[in-house]
Amino acid sequence: MKITGYRLINTTLDWGRPVGDVNGFITSGLTALPLVVVETDEGIEGIGCGMHDGIPQLFEAVEGEDPRATASLYDRMIARMFKNGHGGAVFGGIGALDSAFWDIKAKEAGQPLWRLLGGRSRHVPGYASGLDIALDSDGLTEYYSEMSDRGFTAAKLKGGRDVSHDAERLALVRDLLGRATDEPLVMLDANESWNLPQAVRYIQRLQESVELAWIEEPLRRWDAQGLRRLRDSIAPAVATGENLTGLEQYRNLFDAQAVDIVQSSAVWGITHALRVAVAAHARDLPVSPIGMTSNPAVANAATALPNHLLTEVTSLRVPTGVRLDYEIADGGLVLGDEPGGGVSLDASVLDGSAPYVWGGESGPHVRDSRAGLELGVRLPPRGAGPE
Repeated sequence: MKITGYRLINTTLDWGRPVGDVNGFITSGLTALPLVVVETDEGIEGIGCGMHDGIPQLFEAVEGEDPRATASLYDRMIARMFKNGHGGAVFGGIGALDSAFWDIKAKEAGQPLWRLLGGRSRHVPGYASGLDIALDSDGLTEYYSEMSDRGFTAAKLKGGRDVSHDAERLALVRDLLGRATDEPLVMLDANESWNLPQAVRYIQRLQESVELAWIEEPLRRWDAQGLRRLRDSIAPAVATGENLTGLEQYRNLFDAQAVDIVQSSAVWGITHALRVAVAAHARDLPVSPIGMTSNPAVANAATALPNHLLTEVTSLRVPTGVRLDYEIADGGLVLGDEPGGGVSLDASVLDGSAPYVWGGESGPHVRDSRAGLELGVRLPPRGAGPE
């Protein structure tokens, strides 16, 4: 079997609610999902989600190769783009192609990917995550009530600007989850918006009214020493890593003992998720994949990870023209039996391409100019500054 070509496609996901974090949100709730379809000489096509960046150049490293050689092709792509392939959006292009290769490999074997990877159970334990910073109390209640009805007993909220506001929201969600369990877990994601003294004060204040299971990305992703000092100062576990790309970027966190829960983003692909998990497992650390909406095939990898903790589950909706072979139930994902990675496309998507939709100046992922430059536990409104 040989790789012969590829097609780039965009579709969209309508979340039905505003989505985002402390760095901004998308009011419309409409976001892009880039897809790549890899073609082979035997007619088996693989579907990968991730990013389109760098794919024309990356394809030069894999054209004519056997797509089932997933580990070798991953390293060939890294080597072809060694100056920028270990970081940023090009790493997402590698992840998209890598996921497509795994899809082909599982389809050719006639197995669901989770089974091919060595998973024993089709169930992937998860936590609910609404990307919910723009939701009011009614919006939080609607989303987390439905997730609680589907068996979720853990949830992660976005926050980091106002400690009193965050405490109220966390307590609300904790009580909603408490309908199904005596020990609901709530987490807070600050999305790299604090400095160290501010993080300590903020978390200690929160802990006075609501217990956090973990605090996610409290400091910048590369601040290993700061994260280690924070670990020594607070009770909740420290989770980080979703924005780290090349495996070597985790090295400083591991060496500094700066992380309790190692995260990897689904957008970076299946091979990356597997390698990060092995590196964390060697240090007795659990892993928690995030962002299944951007690459749902990575949920298959979670079934085979000995140190898998929980996977982020964000939306009950699916992107336009996409069918996913799993159910959201029993507090996680229940994977199906179709051969491949569990992502298939309608003809309407294959025949055309939606425009690339993202958030613009209001975010998400637009860092505020005052982020990390405050000491208090209540920050100025986003974008506020001297007149």
